[in-house]
Amino acid sequence: MQHNIFTTMRSLKIIDGCKGIQVYALNPSATTDGGVGDKIHLKINSIRSKSFQINAITEALLSYGLPVTDLLEPSIEPYLKSVNLVETLANVYRRLQICSQLEKSGVYLEQCSLFRGLCDPKLVRRSLRSARQHAINVNSKVVLSAWLRFERREDELDGLSSMDCRGRILECPKATLESGYDPASVYDPCRCSQSTFEVADVEICIGDEECSTSQEDEDVFFCIGDDEVRCVRYNIAALSRPFNAMLYGGFTESWREKINFSHNGISIKGMRAAEVFSRTRKLDSFPPDIVLELLSFANKFCCEEMKSACDAHLASLVCNVEDALILVEYGLEETAYLLVASCLQVFLRELPRSMYNRNVMKFFCSSEAMERLAMVGHASFLLYYFLSQVAMEEDMKSNTTVMLLERLGECATARWEKEFAFHQLGCVMLERKEYKDAQHWFEAAAEAGHIYSLVGVARTKYKRGHKYSAYKHMNSLISEYKPVGWMYQERSVYCIGKEKMVDLNIATELDPTLPYPYKYRAVAMMEENKIGAAISEINKIIGFKVSPDCLELRAWFSIALEDYEGALRDIRALLTLDPNYMMFHGKVQGDHLVELLRHQVQQWSQADCWMQLYDRWSSVDDIGSLAVVHQMLANDPGKSVLRFRQSLLLLRLNCQKAAMRSLRLARNHSSYEHEKLVYEGWILYDTGHREEALAKAEESISIQRSFEAFFLKAYALADTSLDPEASSYVIQLLEEALRCPSDGLRKGQALNNLGSVYVDCNKLDLAADCYLNALNIRHTRAHQGLARVYHLKNQRKPAYDEMTKLIEKARNNASAYEKRSEYCDRDMAKSDLCMATQLDPLRTYPYRYRAAVLMDDHKEAEAIAELTKAIAFKPDLQLLHLRAAFHDSMVDSASTLRDCEAALCLDPNHGDTLKLYTQPRDGASDQ
Repeated sequence: MQHNIFTTMRSLKIIDGCKGIQVYALNPSATTDGGVGDKIHLKINSIRSKSFQINAITEALLSYGLPVTDLLEPSIEPYLKSVNLVETLANVYRRLQICSQLEKSGVYLEQCSLFRGLCDPKLVRRSLRSARQHAINVNSKVVLSAWLRFERREDELDGLSSMDCRGRILECPKATLESGYDPASVYDPCRCSQSTFEVADVEICIGDEECSTSQEDEDVFFCIGDDEVRCVRYNIAALSRPFNAMLYGGFTESWREKINFSHNGISIKGMRAAEVFSRTRKLDSFPPDIVLELLSFANKFCCEEMKSACDAHLASLVCNVEDALILVEYGLEETAYLLVASCLQVFLRELPRSMYNRNVMKFFCSSEAMERLAMVGHASFLLYYFLSQVAMEEDMKSNTTVMLLERLGECATARWEKEFAFHQLGCVMLERKEYKDAQHWFEAAAEAGHIYSLVGVARTKYKRGHKYSAYKHMNSLISEYKPVGWMYQERSVYCIGKEKMVDLNIATELDPTLPYPYKYRAVAMMEENKIGAAISEINKIIGFKVSPDCLELRAWFSIALEDYEGALRDIRALLTLDPNYMMFHGKVQGDHLVELLRHQVQQWSQADCWMQLYDRWSSVDDIGSLAVVHQMLANDPGKSVLRFRQSLLLLRLNCQKAAMRSLRLARNHSSYEHEKLVYEGWILYDTGHREEALAKAEESISIQRSFEAFFLKAYALADTSLDPEASSYVIQLLEEALRCPSDGLRKGQALNNLGSVYVDCNKLDLAADCYLNALNIRHTRAHQGLARVYHLKNQRKPAYDEMTKLIEKARNNASAYEKRSEYCDRDMAKSDLCMATQLDPLRTYPYRYRAAVLMDDHKEAEAIAELTKAIAFKPDLQLLHLRAAFHDSMVDSASTLRDCEAALCLDPNHGDTLKLYTQPRDGASDQ
């Protein structure tokens, strides 16, 4: 009976505005209609006057305003979103197979845009790498290489320059400035890592005797003021057609020995440099100011070879923002393509820092700036795509973001480009509460073909007071297209009562990954004083999809129950995901709330924290473990090993962006070079650079043998299919790791991995020993490996028992139910898989198993429907491949092709799908 807090919260409606991605994005006190906001504050004042039993922590929180269901809204995602994603993916794959080499980069960019909507960073990076691989011009190479680097956020690594090279052509800043198309070479080592070139420190040749090979050859003098430059007429004439006409044509200069050049905008040093270039075709000995003078001279007299040489030479000199800001003006003025590209490269590789430099942004934001860039061939859709994405991440509502998106729209030519640019402009204007403009852009995107933008049209109509029109809009959308979850979710915004709940339930049934329905139902339960039910409802989504807004909501519920320890746990975990998260309408810093709640719970020493971490890690309580690590870092912020533990937990929760941030902080806080190399290796591995990660591990081992270096090397090597020799080497590496000092948390993981390799080598007894040793140091996940050993030994009962133990111990046990299903009869397996799906609908094995059972029972339609249900919200490779195989068995060639193509869009090298794809395609062509 929580009478004290319960009674208070009941009358106040505990939840307030889960809008956008943050629970408290709308402040009721800021409302201008004198309605809901005023009523809430009247209630607050009334309660405060009547109840003196509210404790200090609750009183402090109430002052920020309380949330209500009336203000809940789902966010509109700023991505390309298809009503038939499978067909769209298949179409992209088909176009990749038939388009010309020159078109591939653009199609891969479109693929990248679709993958962003799937929220899978690995797929996004793969598409960006493919786009870079097939980039045909310097502008594309510069932008895509910088973008790939930005995805790793290397700007946050201490001691690294933005122009540092990773050793591969793919991202090398020098290689990007080389023209030509060679997709086969982009993964090769670049010249930066092979050799260094020394530039001779040569004085400019200014003496008359040194300016030419011999006086006999010099047959023309160029006079500038009182000085003369002796030149070879033929060499100067060869610089350009205008010079050739002047010196050998019908002009008076053709028969003069001395030519007055005083009024042609070149100094005596510049002319001497031009004479040297006319003979040597080299610029290495000249300082930048002379080369700039030659660039202008070359432009004036159409000396294309000289201009190209000056352009390339100056481009090679740009290495920082200050140089780039100076030289880019010359490049724009003289239409020097490579020089501008080199300056842009510095600006882009310095993102997001350069986003806050006004002098940098002025080259991008205005229409006039874009026109200047267009004059030198650099105002591309790709450039503004990258810039606008960075701007949206930094501040979605800023004027800079709006201007960059406007330029993006102006550069858009392809249909998908217009859909994307206009939809993003609509999302930004909606966030800025500029609803009329938002509606305009959403309508433009919808007119271009982006059906999902109609959700934005409905929302902006609703915001402008046309609720019924918005409802009709969504009604017609549901009637016209095959319904998907987000359609019902959006229509629920414009409904009330039972109708609203029906739509929300249908939305969850069609797409259980949508967070808004869970949040709304939880808030509604809280308003009915069902706090426990509210927590259970929000736990459903947190169990498989952790986000700051849902954690904040659960923290509120815990406060209502006076469970301050639970609230503190969730807020600490929340701040691990987003350290800058502002709670309660953006009014309260998370750290401040931690300080308020901290005094309400038992205080732990650092030693206590380690014990608590072991307990939570052992029970597979990842959120609880995150909270403990957050507390430990508050006491010891420079502890790199804790940052590393934090990154492992975040990866397990599928929060890769936050995990990469933790890894970067671990690297920056480390005092030892061998540790820094390991953390850099993990960053590289987790962003798809396996070979570079292995190199970092080997370099670390050469400095000092350590557990983490050996573990990283073993992990990266085991990432591919291992032959017996490779497996033996991985075993050696893991054994070496276990000989090095480390704590039980990591040694348990190493033992577990070693057991897995032994199983793959059919060394079951050795594997069992590893798993048992891991369990002895409380690595609970080893139950799963031990169950696998028993299963392979045909001991199904012990295997089942091991998984039951894991289910009992693990806080997050969806995978345990899934694995246990392999060790029991069909009916029990169905029950376990049903539980796994309820706990985590993103796990695909249960759908595949149920579909296979239905196919075995000759229920083909039901089998395909089971897979289709999951594919609608998770277009997974295995799901698509299995459905394609089912269609193939039913002799439905068109559907087989479509599913194969969608699967190959996700993984073009999936062998089984490629084999299946060729079979129906050949059959179709024969018909």
